[in-house]
This record gives sequence, structure tokens and C-alpha cells, in this order.
Amino acid sequence: MARPDTATLLRLLRTPDYRRLWMLGGIANAMRWLELLAATLWTFEMTGSALAVSIVAMVRALPMMLLGAIAGALAERMDRRRLLIALQTSSALGAGGVAVLAVLGALAPWHLMVQGLLAGLAWAGEMATRRRMAADAAPPGDLVQAVALDTLTGSTTRAVGPLLGGVIYQFAGISVAAAIACALHLVALRLALGVTTPPRRVVSGNPFAGIGEAVRLVMSLSALRIVLGVTFVMNVFAFSYNSILPAFGTLAFSASSAAIGLLAAAEPFGALLGGLWLALGRRNPPGPAPLVVGSLMFMVLLVLVAFSGSYALAWLLLAIGGLGTARFAAMQTSVVMTAAPPEIRSRVLGLVTTCIGMGPLGVLAMGALADGVGPRLAIALMSGIGIALMALLLLNEARRR
Repeated sequence: MARPDTATLLRLLRTPDYRRLWMLGGIANAMRWLELLAATLWTFEMTGSALAVSIVAMVRALPMMLLGAIAGALAERMDRRRLLIALQTSSALGAGGVAVLAVLGALAPWHLMVQGLLAGLAWAGEMATRRRMAADAAPPGDLVQAVALDTLTGSTTRAVGPLLGGVIYQFAGISVAAAIACALHLVALRLALGVTTPPRRVVSGNPFAGIGEAVRLVMSLSALRIVLGVTFVMNVFAFSYNSILPAFGTLAFSASSAAIGLLAAAEPFGALLGGLWLALGRRNPPGPAPLVVGSLMFMVLLVLVAFSGSYALAWLLLAIGGLGTARFAAMQTSVVMTAAPPEIRSRVLGLVTTCIGMGPLGVLAMGALADGVGPRLAIALMSGIGIALMALLLLNEARRR
């Protein structure tokens, strides 16, 4: 059994820029998931429609689909620190606006969509700016552990954020949830202001030509093709289950808002444990195999969740599935950082962000299916399609070899 590499973690946390970027990511991501659950709970309470809930969730991810590749190209041509500060400012302004409107009693679903777009801009830049900066700030030789620790923290925030969102919404309402999110986004903004970045050569030329160069690189390397293909499948057909959790929890188990928040925290909790094992375990080189196995494991368990007979069983299955998503998330960044040349990594990460941003397609499909055939069957159908597409992807890679 591998010994926990605590020395590496201590070395990472003693690196000032890595520490600031790590803390910033933890705070911003926790608030992102808190806001999302509070917004979807409020929308379902106001409309009673799973499709309306899916639309509110979809808008938040829309900038990733439309701007992910562009964000990667801009990250090669702009000061990443300034870009990070601007994106974090947009998140704070959006959450503050929702809090004010809710206090005034003027909040409407379209306001949540506008706020979701602002938050989505920060989400779109997350991969090519903050994650890239954190990986670059890590000491040489600590890349996998640095990414694993960041992934572990992301899993923690995906557990804590929805849980807090459900509890705060149930007992204090959306105004308090949004106000807390705004305050903590400002804390994250302060951390971004403290980040220092060494001078670097700014890439000139047409940014769209740079995107084309990244596409050609991805298509020439099997590992990168697998990363993008699996990322697309997971975000469209697997993670879209999150968008209808309020409807699934309410209709399947008669769960309260707090219980739905706890259900939303199950998979991230499992991913936290998986990320902890990766962060403290033996230094294994990044590769696409753990990414594929972890993704398939999660989608198979998601089918079982759809037909689970009790809330407790659904929670347990989602938590076990999180062990698989931890490997998916850690390898998603690590493979790119090792397979792509340094001068093009942000652009490749931008393409990964675009694949993540395809999630709105799955969110809309999941919402429409849930309204038509019910949340249980919708989750099972989408996960089954995802498994089939993964099989086709692997067969195609085997044929190309």
C-alpha cells in the first residue's frame, strides 16, 4: 500500500500563489454550487416545472459552451491574473444583485438566468485561468498531487455548497443564500488580488487560428481525444442529473429542501474521498485509463440510482459513484498538462471547457424527459446513452490504433 505523501501537500500549501489560487477555487466553487441549488429550488417552488429548473441551470453553463475555447485562447494573450480578477468580480456582482432583488420581493426566474450568465463567465474561465495558474504555481514534480488536491477541494465544495444551499434556503430563503454567496465571492476576489504571476511572453496573432492549432493537436493525440470525448459524454449525459435533483428528490422520496441538498452532496462527498486518496497516494503518471474507468463506473451507478427504492440507497450509490468522478476530474486536467506543450495548454484546456459547456444540451434534454416520463426514467435513459457513447468512443480509439 502506498504511503500518504503529506510532505508534498505541505510543500504545496507553503507555496504562496498555489495556496491563494487553491483557496480561491474552493470558495468560488462552493458558492457556485450553493447559488445553483438555491436558484433551482426557488424556481421549482415558483413554477413546479422540471423543465424550468433545467433552463435556469442550463443558462449558467451556457458561457462554457459558447466561450470556453475563446477563453482558452484569451488566457494565452492576456494577463491571467487580471482576467481572473474580472471574472471573480462578475460573480460577486451577480450574487449581490439577486440578494437585493429577493429582499425587495422583485425576484423573477429571468433574473436568476442573468445572474447565471455572469457566474457562467467565471466558470468558463476557470479551466484556462485559475486551474492553469494553480498547476503552473505548483513546485516542479508535484503536478499530479497539485491537481489532485485542487480536485479534492472542488469535490468538497460540490458537497458543501449544495448542502449549505439547501439548508440556508429552507430556513432563510434565497435572499440570505445570495447575500452569503456575494460576501464570500468578495473574499475570493481579495485572494485573486494577492496572486503574483511572473512575466511571460504574450502570444500574438489571431486567437481563432490558435484555437485551430489546439484542435489539430487534440486530433493527433489519442490521450487528448479521449479526454475531450469523455468530458463531453460525462457533462451531457451524466452530470446533467444535478439539474433535476429538486424534482427527483421531491417526487421520488418526498424529500425536503435540506434533504435534497444532502442528496446533491452525495457524489461530491464520494469524490472528496477519492480525491484524498489520489492526493495522498503514490505518484502515478497521468493517463486516460483512470479517467475512462471512473466515468463508466459513475454512469453505471447512476442508472441504479434512478431505480433505487429508498433515499438512503440513492445517496449511498451516488457517494460510491463519486469515487469514479474523482479520477475523472483529476485526470481531465493532468493529462492535458502532461500531453500538451506548455505554450498551447491553455487553449487545449479551453477546448476541455467547451466540452464541459456542452452540459446545457444534456440539462435541457434531462428536463424535457423528466417532464415527459418522470425524473427516474430520465436519469436512467440519459446515463444509458452515455454508457453506449463511451463504448463507441473506446471502440473508435482501438480501431485507430
